[in-house]
Amino acid sequence: MRYVAAYLLASLGGKDNPTSADIEKILGSVGIESEADKVKKVVEELKGKKLEDLIAEGQKKLASVPSGGGGAAAPAAGAAAPEAAKEEKAAKKPEPESESDEDMGFGLFD
Repeated sequence: MRYVAAYLLASLGGKDNPTSADIEKILGSVGIESEADKVKKVVEELKGKKLEDLIAEGQKKLASVPSGGGGAAAPAAGAAAPEAAKEEKAAKKPEPESESDEDMGFGLFD
């Protein structure tokens, strides 16, 4: 994923066909060592393709992926009322703040 992200950054930076050196330079600027075979594969797979078309194609594929929430029958309204009251009480409890939520445990290029 980091190689694709670096390729996209190079493209957004004005490179029509980013090279392996461009990707390695971007990754190196944030302290990530790149694997030459993976960089080469990304460059070869994306060479000559329009990123806008690839993104549109990917969005179509993601639209067909189930995202949950469907298919289960909803409980009767009377049965749901006590559950809702319990959930409201639980929601009102303040959550303890963690010491550092800046990166939420992961980075862009991890």
